Amino acid sequence: MNGGETIVMRHHRMLSFACLFVAVLAIAGAFPRPAAAQADMIVRPDELERGWVVRDEKLSPEACSVVEGGVTPGTHRLIRFTVMTANVGNEDINIGDPLVHYQANDGLYEFATCHQHFHFRNYAKYELIDPATGKVWKAAKRGFCMLDTDPNPAYMGEAPKNGQFHSCGTLTASGNQGISHGWTDTYRFFLGGQYFVLDGGDGQPVVPPGQYIIRITANPAFKAAKDQPCRVLDPATGLCHNFAESDYTNNVGEVLVTIPDHPGRDGYGPLAGSKVLDNEPAEH
Repeated sequence: MNGGETIVMRHHRMLSFACLFVAVLAIAGAFPRPAAAQADMIVRPDELERGWVVRDEKLSPEACSVVEGGVTPGTHRLIRFTVMTANVGNEDINIGDPLVHYQANDGLYEFATCHQHFHFRNYAKYELIDPATGKVWKAAKRGFCMLDTDPNPAYMGEAPKNGQFHSCGTLTASGNQGISHGWTDTYRFFLGGQYFVLDGGDGQPVVPPGQYIIRITANPAFKAAKDQPCRVLDPATGLCHNFAESDYTNNVGEVLVTIPDHPGRDGYGPLAGSKVLDNEPAEH
């Protein structure tokens, strides 16, 4: 074998390796590796649309929503509403034991003295919006305990399975907060804080009769602060979230509601005629 033949053979080998490398790249492009599994939170619009009522209620001074929301005890005109936040992703929202986070002072959980359990910070935002002026009212609810309360309906594409997150946790007992994929965290309209005060009884301006938007945002974006570090940065907005999702653009649910001059004895709205409870239940 002479020197010229050796050079030719080396050239052919290099060309063969190059072709193989290009082929591998082409196959990788045609069949990309699946993205890592992630949660995906939505606000279920079906329940929001049929789950509200305007009515007059007597609020106890011992009710946690009265204490935490700065509401004057007594009879007030409210709009109550149900919120269902569903995990439609392919991964659980599993933050861990609230007591561990609280002891580490990492800002994820706070202890609610009235409820005597832990609340996950910045889980959801409730807003009542005047579409004509942009004026926003805040709800009485101040905290959330993430639990698996309801399996997602079959049309959301996942077969029923057992939930795994069932405990808010206390200062003396470990908890287990989160939302499994295929499950929903539900806040029924009759629970504590699931209302906006319409008559100014919480220090906000009176809400005049008319049409308004109830807007619910799950896992809302925020700017990092000293007491609330950035857990997950969304590069699309430059804002932070407290847990990762595959899609942050579908986290908002809205419903158009009408606040009448007089809701009547049974109330006004899809849940008119529903029972008014004597005592305020806890979150779930």
